[in-house]
Amino acid sequence: MTNPANRRDSIELHKYDEKSLSKRSYEEFAYVLDHLPHGRQSSRFITGPTVQVVGETYFTLLEVELKIGAIVSIQERVYIGKNRREKINRIIGRINYDDLTESAKVELISVIEILILNNEEKFIDFFNRTQPVTHRMHSLELLPGVGKKLMWQILDERERKPFYNYKDLQERTALADPIKIIAKRIVEELIGDSKYKLFVKMG
Repeated sequence: MTNPANRRDSIELHKYDEKSLSKRSYEEFAYVLDHLPHGRQSSRFITGPTVQVVGETYFTLLEVELKIGAIVSIQERVYIGKNRREKINRIIGRINYDDLTESAKVELISVIEILILNNEEKFIDFFNRTQPVTHRMHSLELLPGVGKKLMWQILDERERKPFYNYKDLQERTALADPIKIIAKRIVEELIGDSKYKLFVKMG
């Protein structure tokens, strides 16, 4: 078998990266992970109730301040963009995984799985187009549970015909549950356990 780094579709890596980099890096919408009525003790200068959220597009972890009287529920989708916000007063800033409350950490995996399910085309595109990260390692191998054998199976199948949804991917490969595998990888990237970032936008 040929080295994945030498595949003819390696040209697509440049195109895929350019497309990703051209997108705006700020979040428009986020999902509520936890509501802190009095803010975090480590957060100074907070005058209103605080909400910990995860961004819809880049999985950015943020702390935001609610408007006075605003009510949110866990896993609610809220607008945090630059235009007029209905419930969010201001973006306090980015936070790390370790800054999340225990409740937020529990909700995080569920919310991420929802986002992966709702953005099937985006993540199937990853399986159809993703390329090597080094000459010896393919980005597919960075997914939990994906070794050389499964990597080659995915590459061979997508060369025959692109995958068109999660069910198709599962039926044609030995990949058990794409949604849970991607979600686990995203959490690993948020924790900071990975050198390479496949899904999380940093900076």
